[in-house]
Amino acid sequence: MERERDEILREVVRHHGQYRGEAYAFLLEALDFTIQRRGKGRKHVSGPDLMEGFRDYAVQQFGFLARVVLCEWGIRTTDDVGEIVFHLIEEDLLQKTADDRREDFHDLFDFSEAFEEGFRSTLANVVI
Repeated sequence: MERERDEILREVVRHHGQYRGEAYAFLLEALDFTIQRRGKGRKHVSGPDLMEGFRDYAVQQFGFLARVVLCEWGIRTTDDVGEIVFHLIEEDLLQKTADDRREDFHDLFDFSEAFEEGFRSTLANVVI
């Protein structure tokens, strides 16, 4: 199954070309993180819920470099994450409900604020 998923991800990258393979793999990891954090219950995750988990997982994995890493992979906005989600839906790696739309990811937060400002305020409170 993992090999099949990797093959599909490589094909998605070749077909769409705007995001690196790591972006797709990271999105799937962030989705798992978001679902696990919610605990038992429904598995469906809304766009805003996924973006919250995506942001938190990126900060957990990459710290202050989260925005730089994501940008390197082609992810610069929440809309980019939505595009990745819908690329994966098109390939049947993710499922959607009738209510899910790309617009659910539109301009949910600014990456500069989400990934840099929070660290600045945290660092300002550190006593050295």
